[in-house]
Amino acid sequence: MPATAPYGSWKSPITSEAIVADSVGFGSIALDGDDIYWLESRPSEGGRRVVVRRAPDGRTADVTPRPFNVRTRVHEYGGGDFTVANGVLYFTNFDDQRLYRQAAGSEPGSEPGSEPGSEPEPLTPEADPAGGLRYADFVVDGERRRLICVHEDHTAGGPEPVNTLAAVSLVDGAIATLVSGSDFYAAPRLSPGGGHLAWLSWQHPNMPWDGVELWVAPVAAGGSLGPAELVAGGPDESILQPAWSPDGVLYFVSDRTNWWNLYRRRDGQVEAVTPPLEAEFGLPHWIFGAATYGFASPGQIICGVNERGVWSIRSLDTNTGQLEDLGLAHAELGRTDLKVGSGSVVFAAGSPAQPPAVRRLDLAHNSVQVLRRASEQSVDPGYLSTPRPVEFPTGDGLTAHAFYYPPANRDFTAPAGEKPPLLVKSHGGPTAAASMSLSPGVQYWTSRGIGVLDVNYGGSTGFGREYRDRLKGRWGIVDVDDCVNGARYLVEQGLADGRRLAIDGGSAGGYTTLAALAFRDLFRAGASHYGVSDLEALARDTHKFESRYLDQLIGPYPQRRDLYLERSPIHQTDGFSCPLILFQGLEDRIVPPSQAELMFEAVRAKGLPCAYIPFEGEQHGFRRAENIRRALDGELYFYSRVFGFQPADDLEPVDIENL
Repeated sequence: MPATAPYGSWKSPITSEAIVADSVGFGSIALDGDDIYWLESRPSEGGRRVVVRRAPDGRTADVTPRPFNVRTRVHEYGGGDFTVANGVLYFTNFDDQRLYRQAAGSEPGSEPGSEPGSEPEPLTPEADPAGGLRYADFVVDGERRRLICVHEDHTAGGPEPVNTLAAVSLVDGAIATLVSGSDFYAAPRLSPGGGHLAWLSWQHPNMPWDGVELWVAPVAAGGSLGPAELVAGGPDESILQPAWSPDGVLYFVSDRTNWWNLYRRRDGQVEAVTPPLEAEFGLPHWIFGAATYGFASPGQIICGVNERGVWSIRSLDTNTGQLEDLGLAHAELGRTDLKVGSGSVVFAAGSPAQPPAVRRLDLAHNSVQVLRRASEQSVDPGYLSTPRPVEFPTGDGLTAHAFYYPPANRDFTAPAGEKPPLLVKSHGGPTAAASMSLSPGVQYWTSRGIGVLDVNYGGSTGFGREYRDRLKGRWGIVDVDDCVNGARYLVEQGLADGRRLAIDGGSAGGYTTLAALAFRDLFRAGASHYGVSDLEALARDTHKFESRYLDQLIGPYPQRRDLYLERSPIHQTDGFSCPLILFQGLEDRIVPPSQAELMFEAVRAKGLPCAYIPFEGEQHGFRRAENIRRALDGELYFYSRVFGFQPADDLEPVDIENL
């Protein structure tokens, strides 16, 4: 018989300690013959990222020795950190950003230093300053004994680093520029046989989900490129994931019909692979190397398809354009990877009932084997909340989307007549998306009796370009309206207590959180995790990849400085009327600590309850187990004091000013 206890005070087995204990995150996946490789991020090792190999006999072991940390800083967000060919691993090491080579698989190559069991050997020279030369998104050009990659040079002394496509010799580490002149490059891809190279490029102020060009050029025997040909794209067409089929046809994803659908160039003409679909075959290019489709054969593609924020994995007949759902229970691909090999597909995904895991799909039997779970912790389903997709009216007569998680705990029920507190989550990006994949970080709240609304506000991915473009020129307006209207909708439905509404978010979601508190009067508490408080400071002091992003979201700077001041929470603190807690990494290059520190001082000066928790050694996002725990438990403690409930957990107190 469930015990009766107020919402927020339920005892839950989903503790912060359980969430980080032996948990991992997943990055890129690579296939090399019958060997499978993937990248793990480990909070228990201070966020170190390790390449793991699964051999054909099922043995799984780390490839990356301590203290190496496989993580590139190209575009700061990285991705495409490693590749494997013929048993040899090539990767970027985080501390020095140099490119390394290491024997890894069952068939070691013949390159120097590739003997089985050898330590990683640096391929590229040291840079001054350390980490000033960076590499990502690799493809092995075996015929010419080189790696082709995206190269980012911070040593030239200009106002911005220089991005190029480069070739790194596997003989002596010499670096040769292949393509230059654009602000950004991504996805160099060699055709079968190595006769042609395809790649993506784009220019300021576009982001890759705004406008990208797809190029292809012949590769000469000596390795230089012939005249490049523009295949598709431009300032108003977003192109993703160029890939060559086994028979040498160039495929890619484009949003030319509003949705990221699949296309190919055949016989010199670009054609759609499927009839027009209101679905997305791709993800916004925040990181390198992510793939959502691959070739089982020239006639069959295995692909992830996103419909209204929900992913599935399907088989596509390239001759007929017909799609077959493989029935994998709404696999949530998120930002991760899908790679297709001989008769199988390896991907990292979760579902509403299962946390993310690296999985292998046997195409012949349509059976799935779990290779590695994000966490081995087992939680009884009676403590889990199942997400409900919701649509609700928002500004300008439009509709917005979210996933609602009601409180759920088999051991407790609330007193009659009590309505639960609600935590509204605003995701980062802002061009990202909420996911239905089982998230311990969401279940942490719902199992304690706090509802969660994870909002796919206008600007989110998965609903077509028109939905993404709602945020253009209106960041701090559309996203805030959607979060506010989503919370109001649940209150009107009787699903949330209108007096106990909170909002939180990280990075861009932190900005939406602060803006909602500054410009609206609905929420009664908020938590900003490394969020933006000063848009002008962000425009003047951020990394190259996002240095002109605000041109699209706010307006050109400094011409529209008025908008930057008008929409910066730090300049609108008169609108703050509720408690705020801030969490911040002190080594964050994307959103510097000053953004949180100034916000904390301003709210404290108003006499409002506020708290600030900085983390040494953390950058943009928290990777260390102890800091992930502190952020979760600290936020819960803060809400318990603000909303007046007694948590069942023994929480480390937070120093709250003005309370």
